[in-house]
Amino acid sequence: MKKSEINVTVTLDDDKVPHDIRWNATDSTAHDEQKAKAMLLAFWDGTEKTAMRIDLWTKDMTMDEMADFYYQVLVTMGDTFQRATGKTELVNNLKRFANQFHEKYAESEVGKE
Repeated sequence: MKKSEINVTVTLDDDKVPHDIRWNATDSTAHDEQKAKAMLLAFWDGTEKTAMRIDLWTKDMTMDEMADFYYQVLVTMGDTFQRATGKTELVNNLKRFANQFHEKYAESEVGKE
């Protein structure tokens, strides 16, 4: 059986706030570490029937970037759920919510520039 590794390195400032997030994977086509401003990592504990998660973002991530990040994560979660379950109606609901979320965020930012 083949193994693959995903490595995440988080550099913290003196207040333990993420300053830099980098990752690489043994099966990635990228040869160098990849830089990220945010990450969401979730694991499913089948015994406890609960999700364990790590969510981090750097101080230089803007609110607009965070909104785009969440929008894209919600859409790709829908894609994954579609492949895993074939539940198209539920996926469409999730993607509709993602679009509404993104639109409402954009509306809330009008005039704040």
